[in-house]
Amino acid sequence: MLVAALKHQKAFELLEMQDKKFVEELNKGRGVPSIQDWDYAKSVLPFLEMFYDATLRISGSSYVTSNLYMKEVFALGRRIQQYRDDDDLSISLMASKMKAKYNKYWGNAKTINMLLLIAVVLDPGHKLDYVELCLVNSFGVEVGGELKAKLSSCLHSLYNLYQGADEGNQDDTLSQPSPSDKAKDIYDMGLYRRSTGRKSNLKSELDRYLNEDCESDDKPLDILGWWKVNSNRFSVLANMARDILAIQVSTVASESAFSMEGRIIDQYRSSLTPKMVEALVCTEDWLKGDFFSSLAPENFEELEKVEQDLILSEDITCSVGPVSIALEDD
Repeated sequence: MLVAALKHQKAFELLEMQDKKFVEELNKGRGVPSIQDWDYAKSVLPFLEMFYDATLRISGSSYVTSNLYMKEVFALGRRIQQYRDDDDLSISLMASKMKAKYNKYWGNAKTINMLLLIAVVLDPGHKLDYVELCLVNSFGVEVGGELKAKLSSCLHSLYNLYQGADEGNQDDTLSQPSPSDKAKDIYDMGLYRRSTGRKSNLKSELDRYLNEDCESDDKPLDILGWWKVNSNRFSVLANMARDILAIQVSTVASESAFSMEGRIIDQYRSSLTPKMVEALVCTEDWLKGDFFSSLAPENFEELEKVEQDLILSEDITCSVGPVSIALEDD
């Protein structure tokens, strides 16, 4: 709306001179926009566009977002710092308040979620070097280096956990060896290494993945498609990527982040039980996704029926519990 208003600044100025009712209506509030107001809007517009664009990118509900947030979030922190040093006092104060809120979630290196950092490492276009670059630029060389070491340790621990589960699944699927196979076991080099404690010099999937060149950023990368194609080379990492990249970075879909309509509770929902309201609020935005405004109204009778069934099942469970205990005592 601010973009559209700035495009029609001249029109508003002409309307102010020609339409007295327009001026009278605006004077009931804060009055007609002054030259200073227009200048302030122009100066703050790039700041607000930065937040809007970042929200659209990392709050999507139909694509992977856990590998995209780092560039947006850390760039926001740097821009906020730049605006905090602005000569305009009003912009500087606004940026200072935003910086305090930003630091609450992203300013403390000790509270950063390692799983979110691992998600960026699993992006073949970024990997570990990119994460290190962002951490060093944001927290300094010393703290950034400590975070990288912690990330590397967590990454290898998680990889070993998935590798153990993958090897267990493979062992379950192996058939019993035949007598001829048992006779060959004494000449098996892998068996010899395991019995003597010697390990192969082959690099792990994780090391091979990290040592390979990053994918080109000339065109958008389908990260899920990439892992699907390369799952034969990186079977363990593909399983990790499947689970970790499914994490949504934002708890609110971008379709609702700048809309008040999705937060209005109608007469039907205001009569629901707290448990049902909690379930609906937590899932509605993501279920509706991009077609948020095009959905038909919910079938409230069906929702009420489901709610009644849940309440009935809870009542039955509570009533059956004491009876079963009494029977056991007899």
